Amino acid sequence: MRSLVLLLALMALGGCMKVSDMGEEVRYQMSDVGLLDHSNTTRTLSIRLQPDSFIFIGQGAFMPPGKGPQPRQNAVAEEAFKSFIEYFPLVRRAQGPLGLEDAIAEARSVGADYVLYTRFARTDDRIGNGDEWYDEQAVDRLGWDTGVVQMMLIETSTRYLIDTARIKSRGGLLTFHDNSPQDLLAAPMREYARSLLGMSK
Repeated sequence: MRSLVLLLALMALGGCMKVSDMGEEVRYQMSDVGLLDHSNTTRTLSIRLQPDSFIFIGQGAFMPPGKGPQPRQNAVAEEAFKSFIEYFPLVRRAQGPLGLEDAIAEARSVGADYVLYTRFARTDDRIGNGDEWYDEQAVDRLGWDTGVVQMMLIETSTRYLIDTARIKSRGGLLTFHDNSPQDLLAAPMREYARSLLGMSK
């Protein structure tokens, strides 16, 4: 009898949602309760870009406050490049950290329409494997990583600030092993790139 009720309930739910939608909803709920990685992106404007826009990605040399090892230099720009290249065919990344003026000058020299200027605002790289435990040996440092990234999208010709965004990310209980704050950026960066094109999830 129980299996019949369960089967009927699943069939009723299956009629309301596609399997992919159910999977996405389960993933969202598991990330919301802290089992999987979770991120929250806040934008100031909802402007859209043309798909053929040429975007230059740079990262500031600012080293964020926080505990644990510092993230590698240019990590945010690298993750942004990997995500943006899926949606914008004309993307270029700075080879290393740059100041804002240098990033705009380099973007102009290569003919880019926009500069996506990024930086970590805060990181907390917690102990997630045996090597990190050996280095720190502090029980209060066990747990999942967190990070905050700030981004500015600037039009290179006018230096007009098109958009600003803030990504707050947190690792999950099931995914914290061997992770660092920069490992949490791929999904929110893809989501931000899609939102700049006006694409839904």
